[in-house]
Formats: sequence, structure tokens, C-alpha cells
Amino acid sequence: MATHTDPPPQAPYEPETEAIPDDGQPFHPALVVIDMQNDFVTGSLPVPGGASILPQVNDLIQLAKFEARIATRDHHPTDHVSFAKTHEKPEFTKIVIYHPEDAKELLGKEQILWPVHCLADTDGAEFIPGLVKDRFDATIMKGTHPSIESYSGFKDIWGKNETDLPGILNERGVTDVFYVGLAGDFCVKYTALDSVEYGFRTWVVVDAVKSISQDEVAWNQMRDKGVRFTKTEDVKKRLA
Repeated sequence: MATHTDPPPQAPYEPETEAIPDDGQPFHPALVVIDMQNDFVTGSLPVPGGASILPQVNDLIQLAKFEARIATRDHHPTDHVSFAKTHEKPEFTKIVIYHPEDAKELLGKEQILWPVHCLADTDGAEFIPGLVKDRFDATIMKGTHPSIESYSGFKDIWGKNETDLPGILNERGVTDVFYVGLAGDFCVKYTALDSVEYGFRTWVVVDAVKSISQDEVAWNQMRDKGVRFTKTEDVKKRLA
């Protein structure tokens, strides 16, 4: 007698990676650690496997040759535009939102409505236990305005409000930026895409990132825009 069985879970897609070339070009690297926060690991919006990348992230933070080590954190008010509760709609519903200055509602952006997460000055917004946070040169707070969504560490989704991140990287003469953290298909992706736009050679360290989706879509979007992929051991070798 035939029985129904569920298909095996999809293995996370892992893109091809490359070693970091030592080709005589200027190489002044920085590390950006994205949203390694309690709510994204054990809290209200956990990324699958998020805790598992902590050893790789810490190994990279402690490398001596980075020009800068910068963290980003979601830091939301209680009525943030990304929260389902704010709109009295089910979690993970998609709606269209507008910049608060867009009175004619001409430039709408699709918004996924998330569970309440990373509320300012709560434990959920804090870095996860064990993260070597004392090595960070700066921390960039994202999503602090109630009506403006910000996935990227560089700017909000409309590109109207820039953070301190590009200035810090440029002041330190950075050429190459390495990104790690959570989540690969949201804040890591959008930060990496903006990084390319700002003119940095941009690397995502694949084994130090976890995503919500397990498919290849976000990875392909990044690769198509010039983001390059590497692994922790390759970064260690290049910065030895």
C-alpha cells in the first residue's frame, strides 16, 4: 500500500566562491557585520541556522588587517512601518508603502509586513551573546524612523537618507568590503548591492551568512550586479 511522505527539506543553495586575488591592486579591506541580533537568532524573527555562523563571524572580526570593523543593527520604534501590527494585518502580508514626503504616492515600494522585531532598547535588538562586539569601530543603526524602511546599511529603500557607513569606509581608504551576518536575502543582499553602487569591491562571505529563503534568487541578484562570493578561510589566507 502506497503511503504519502513529505519531500525532503530543501538544502540551502550555496553559490560558487572564489579566492581573493593578490593581483597588485590596492587592497584595503573592511568587514561589515550585519544584524547579528537576538531577534534574528532566537527571537521573534529567527533566520534558520543564524546561530551557526557565530564562529566564522568572530574569526573574521578578530583578523588584524581590516581597516575597519563595522556592525549594523535594526533599531525600530514600536510603530515601525515594517510591522504587521502597525497596519493591523497578518504577518508576512505584502503591501505598498510610500516615503513620508511622497504626498502624491508616486514612488511606492513593496513591503513585507514582519513580526515586531528589534525594538529600540530591548533585548531583541541587542547583539547575540558571544559576538566579539568590542572590536567594532562603529555601529550603524537602521530603521529608526517609524515611516521609513531600511534594509541596507548604506541608506533607506528610497535612497533619501544615507547612513554614516559610506563616509566611514571612504575616510579609511577602504577598497574591498566583506559582508557577513543576517539575513542573506534581505539586509545582507541590499547592503551588498548598495556597496557595489558606492564603488567598493564587494564580497559576501558565504559560510558566514544565513538566509530566510533557501533558494538561489538573492545570490543570483547579487552576482548579476557584481557582488563576489568567498569563504572565511579564503579571507583568512588573504589577510594573513
